[in-house]
Amino acid sequence: MNKKKSYKITWTGERDALEKAGDALSELLWPPAGAVSLTKDDATVEDGDTAWRLDAYFEDEPDMSEVNATVANSAKLGPGSIEELPDVDWVAHSLEGLGVVRCGRFVLYGIHDADKLPNEDGDIPIRIDANLAFGTGHHPTTAGCLTLLDRFAGWAPKSIFDLGCGSAVLAIAAAKMWDRDIIASDIDEDSVSIAAENAALNDVGDKLTTITAAGFDHPDIAAAAPFDFVFANILAGPLAELAPDMAKHIGKNGRVMLAGLMSEQESNVVEAYEREGFRLINRLDQPTWPILLFVKA
Repeated sequence: MNKKKSYKITWTGERDALEKAGDALSELLWPPAGAVSLTKDDATVEDGDTAWRLDAYFEDEPDMSEVNATVANSAKLGPGSIEELPDVDWVAHSLEGLGVVRCGRFVLYGIHDADKLPNEDGDIPIRIDANLAFGTGHHPTTAGCLTLLDRFAGWAPKSIFDLGCGSAVLAIAAAKMWDRDIIASDIDEDSVSIAAENAALNDVGDKLTTITAAGFDHPDIAAAAPFDFVFANILAGPLAELAPDMAKHIGKNGRVMLAGLMSEQESNVVEAYEREGFRLINRLDQPTWPILLFVKA
């Protein structure tokens, strides 16, 4: 797999302000930073006696005006300094210390944290090693989808589609929980390759069919429809645009879980799906990133 260029934006300042900026870059900015790292210049002295540095990593060149506005609004910091990084997967490198994430019964971890798993009864472990595909479980959209999915464990759909799968963490979670075959697609070829690798790492490689496609535009997707359950953790604009196609490819009483929209974009997305005969039946309330679950009438 070819490595992509990546970018790093750096700020220095007080720790509290940089922590707020890091949260904003991960949770408010879209597309979010692939990873953030907060360090102090001298690790041997007290926190208040040394300067602090925030590094934010992006797999694609970010819009600096959006980045700087997000940081200024949340942390009152000035513009960051951007640099193009060498041909090294710095996003993966910086993600190695993010730790274990629990979302209901789902426990996400990287290979470096395999010895830290809680191993409680009923846990569903999912190994997602740090890489350039979106979906390590640390962003609120991914964590929210997994949390809401866990609540519907007793309802096992027959046909499942993860649209815009990224790392395929949602497809893997569904395959493990429901023991079903699943189609997982993304427009990015690297993400599709990573999704297949992750499925194999989690012993569900035989259950996932990974496809490079935009929306429902692939013969294998059309052949597998109508679906009983669809994940779509992408962006508000594409989510709204996909509503008519979603209606054509979902069976009666099928469920659709939507994420990637921000709270101020929610009403437009809800209206788009209600026009197509969907009804909102559940909502995971996140301050910034709500998760919506619809049923097809």
